[in-house]
Amino acid sequence: MNGLRSALSSMMPFRQLLLTLKNPYLYPMKYPIGIQDFRKLREGGYLYVDKTQHIHDILVQGNYFFLSRPRRFGKSLLLSTINELYSGSRELFEGLWVERHWDWEASRRPVIWLKFSSYGYREKGLAAAIDDGLMLEARRLGFSLGDAGYKNHFQELITKAGASEKAILLIDEYDKPIIDFLDDIPQVEANRDILKSFYSVLKDCDPYLELAFITGVSAFSKVSIFLDLNNLKNLSLHRHADTLLGITQEELDHYFMPVLEEAAQYQKTTTEALYEQVKRWYNGYSWNGLDKVYNPFSLLSFLDGRQFRNFWFETGTPTFLVKEMKKQANYDIGYTAATANDLSNFDLRRLNPITVLFQTGYLTIQHYEPQDLLYTLDYPNLEVKHSLQEILLNEYLDYPPQSALPRVVNLRNALQNNDLDEAIRIINAAFAAIPYDHWQQENEHFFHAIIHLTFSLLGVYVQSEVHTAKGRCDALVQTDDYIYAFEFKLDKSAAEALRQIEEKGYLAPWADSPKEKIAVGVSFSSQEKQVEEWEVKHWGK
Repeated sequence: MNGLRSALSSMMPFRQLLLTLKNPYLYPMKYPIGIQDFRKLREGGYLYVDKTQHIHDILVQGNYFFLSRPRRFGKSLLLSTINELYSGSRELFEGLWVERHWDWEASRRPVIWLKFSSYGYREKGLAAAIDDGLMLEARRLGFSLGDAGYKNHFQELITKAGASEKAILLIDEYDKPIIDFLDDIPQVEANRDILKSFYSVLKDCDPYLELAFITGVSAFSKVSIFLDLNNLKNLSLHRHADTLLGITQEELDHYFMPVLEEAAQYQKTTTEALYEQVKRWYNGYSWNGLDKVYNPFSLLSFLDGRQFRNFWFETGTPTFLVKEMKKQANYDIGYTAATANDLSNFDLRRLNPITVLFQTGYLTIQHYEPQDLLYTLDYPNLEVKHSLQEILLNEYLDYPPQSALPRVVNLRNALQNNDLDEAIRIINAAFAAIPYDHWQQENEHFFHAIIHLTFSLLGVYVQSEVHTAKGRCDALVQTDDYIYAFEFKLDKSAAEALRQIEEKGYLAPWADSPKEKIAVGVSFSSQEKQVEEWEVKHWGK
């Protein structure tokens, strides 16, 4: 009974749970969507996936920690949990693993908690905003600071808070003043210099600190902010933090299976089918290439609303990043090889989109090969892939948001009906929308990008593979009744494209399929900016 009580009390108060076990519909499960306050979560009876053993195991390993994770992954809730641990709030941890493994009296410490997301640095300027935040934190802790500026105020805050017993320092979203200004490099560099000066205080404050835990989106090693802090342990790719944030498959099975069964009934499908859909949409994040976790914000939002949507992407469209990807021709980013330096190299003057895409959560680690010291990066899941490719296609086509997707749906419908005349018309209409000056500057880049993104987005609705490697067709599309192999040529004949499909045997692997197999060779004219000719051959006939 104690084991059951411990496992279930992470969801809601125990008395409420006993009633729920008798009548599971009496108290509907409450999802902590957007809740970053551990006290509010626990006192409000919201579901909590118990991560306290992970947290405990990290805290006993050292004194200075750094963790980077994408937005909406629970970094703020993590720091809120640590705050309540060191504040001695044992009642909030009733039934959780750490309740019986934490020295509640000996571990009590004064906690300094700096939250950069709440600082008005856009309006006040970063230095003034930091100073205001430090003054507020000092008043919360019961003392005042002298008139000395943000750097000296930070040192004074730490020494006063840790005068009697060593203090705990929590810094949430340390890099927000950098991430928010990536489209304004001079401002980023000015903010970086302020932050570097600010954090340099920590080196001499060690006698007053029991623990420092800093979180953000970007890895710090190349941002030149923590150069003086040699004892800061980076957990970003460390095994201790692989599943610290996010929801594992085992946690999904343990906490959410009854809810998935209800969601399957709501969608009029089987639990098994829905289970696989949820995994495809929201699972897939990994920081070691082995253990995968669900995006917690998206998973909880789906379970609450029971509809598949791009929840995480809707909370922050990466406009600057998409423009930079287009500028550097980074439209085909799936299965990208990267070094450890690529994952952490944050060169503000020569921004690598792959680095930013990984650190902000649009790419994740699929595999790590220790012999080669190489990581393989890919989209974590369908939500991210679909959303990023859609907005990138809109950027290439110079469309307002959301206007490219209907063309993709219409292309799906045309191929399902084997209406290739309509399919070519849709492709032509897409290219016709590109401004003339854009096309003339980089016609080959635009051509390959739009073909790739269009057919890759088609994979949301039907099985569609887009290939760029030598010896594979440009796009292979399967509907209920047809398998299409498309080969596109720029300023070359359709006959040459069709001949390549036949000679390379692009449709041969599907020889045993009862579906009708169709080869489509397409010739595109850069001068006319449209399909000039196309030829079709039914494979095997």
